Amino acid sequence: MENTKRKMTSKIPTRDCQYGDNCYRVNPAHFRDFSHPHIEKLLTKAASVSQVKIPDEVKINKSVFAEQLKIVSDLFPHLSSELTNPNPEKKPKVEHNEPSQVASTSTITPNVPKIQQKTEGTTATKKDEIQSLFAERRAKMQAAQRERPNPPVVPPTKHESNTSSAADTGISLQKAIPRDISSYFPVVAPRGRMAQKLAAAAPYNFFLTTITASKPTHNEPLSITFQELLDSSLGQLECSVQMNFMVDIGWLLAHYYFAGYENVPLLILYGDETPELQIVSKKKPNVTAVKVDIKTPFGVHHTKMGLYGYRDGSMRIVVSTANLYEDDWHNRTQGLWVSPRLPAVPEDSDTSFGESVTDFRANLLAYLNAYKIPRLQQWVTRIRKTDFSELKVCFVASVPGGHVNTPKGPLWGHPRLGHLLSQYAAPIDDTCPLVAQSSSIGSLGPSPESWVLAEIMASFRKDSTAVGIRRLPGFRMIYPSYSNVRQSHDGLLGGGCLPYVRNTHVKQEWLKDYLHQWCSRARYRNKAMPHIKTYCRWSHRGLYWFLLTSANLSKSAWGVYNKTGRFEKPLRINSYEAGILFLPRLMLDENFFPMESNKKHPQFPMPYDIPIIPYAPEDTPFFMDYLTQ
Repeated sequence: MENTKRKMTSKIPTRDCQYGDNCYRVNPAHFRDFSHPHIEKLLTKAASVSQVKIPDEVKINKSVFAEQLKIVSDLFPHLSSELTNPNPEKKPKVEHNEPSQVASTSTITPNVPKIQQKTEGTTATKKDEIQSLFAERRAKMQAAQRERPNPPVVPPTKHESNTSSAADTGISLQKAIPRDISSYFPVVAPRGRMAQKLAAAAPYNFFLTTITASKPTHNEPLSITFQELLDSSLGQLECSVQMNFMVDIGWLLAHYYFAGYENVPLLILYGDETPELQIVSKKKPNVTAVKVDIKTPFGVHHTKMGLYGYRDGSMRIVVSTANLYEDDWHNRTQGLWVSPRLPAVPEDSDTSFGESVTDFRANLLAYLNAYKIPRLQQWVTRIRKTDFSELKVCFVASVPGGHVNTPKGPLWGHPRLGHLLSQYAAPIDDTCPLVAQSSSIGSLGPSPESWVLAEIMASFRKDSTAVGIRRLPGFRMIYPSYSNVRQSHDGLLGGGCLPYVRNTHVKQEWLKDYLHQWCSRARYRNKAMPHIKTYCRWSHRGLYWFLLTSANLSKSAWGVYNKTGRFEKPLRINSYEAGILFLPRLMLDENFFPMESNKKHPQFPMPYDIPIIPYAPEDTPFFMDYLTQ
């Protein structure tokens, strides 16, 4: 039977893959449909696939290329005399670098090459190496998808039959979309109820994503799917913007398709390049995808935010921690803040009309203008004409570059957070620690005083108390241990979203004294590894403030003061980030949020259990190295 299958696929297709030697796919169906001459040529020159020497000049990651060689060899055995590699240990050895802050996928095959870590600032080629790593991980996602049974598809209309196939680009959605949304997405919420769910979540409007393997989260009032962000009860969508790092355009457009918005204008600002994003406008004219380029090799467009404009002139803002691809919405803990519906201001209103008490609108406009992308100008105009007065949260963001304070104070990074805390946070006892929680950890320096205590704590400790002699608060860090990840829904592969590597940790082993386990039994997410990022301070009295953000604990995300050079800007930031700061004085007119239910205010929905649990002496943080050994 197996030999028969091979004979059926032994004829090399006549159509060449449009991506050429840039193709990173590892789906056998793609190689059955399209020829890849650069791969076939290598196989014809070797006696077996195991003897193929991968050229140094290949444009994709070598481990992905090796997998492609294996697929083509299996499909077209006449190209070489050996169908399989009898000794997997002789696979080409590949070395690549892991950035301190990347989004990754939990779908990783066992034969992943060993990672070698380089410190920040080593070479200017690191950005290319990072992009190769992302290409590999995209390929791993597609490899997982080929294991799924093919769902029934919608028969193409006469017009659709003239378009390219889904296997061609992954973008022509209607030919590949099944009739039933439940056969496309693993968790589907009832339609028409999101507005009611959002109203019940007031005043915090803070949600976590549903977890596929944790059924209690499917019906939890404060759990949502991406599809619910497009629910018709929130408004009839007129246009939208998706700003993110990694975007699976097929997955994203499938959501718009099922919501009935497949032809609605969509602008995508993204950080990680894919061939599909490069050509999406040719296949879907209503979609515009813009790559956000960053000059520094260590910065990424890490913001995860959506702008939704409705036909009645109103709009909505969503700030989250999730990339726009399936794995991030599957078995990972993610956070989202969903704004209430923001109406258009009345005609002939004063320009200051509709601003929030936190200057949210002005801060958001400053952030959007920092991109210097013409396509955003129509949204800048729309936001200026939108009433933000209902918002009582603060917008905290980072943009790449060198920054100094403005007359209104610092605009970006950790100084911005410190500025807001000094304005609005109630006096906090110095015994109350800062609790940081993120999915990646950067190079923090050889001692706690290098950056965490000297800069992060200097900003994050602030409150409205008059400046004076005070004790430095304690610092706590929640980051999954090896034991946490091993017991996750996906086993060790659950650590695919935790790109912290051993070579970085050995340079900052002091950090282990501050590390705490991931524990979220109360929210049914103890086995859902956290890609969410949060920072907060609490005591027995309650929660003094809470920050949901895309920013991991890293200098690239939060900024670092330049202490040398007369003409350098004092604060250097490498990445785009965005977050929401919750302050009880603004939201409840109280000094703290309740962390337990009371009759006056709803409990703040913490994403993890309290008290937090420190590492045991035998514990170690989870390293990406565990997946590559």
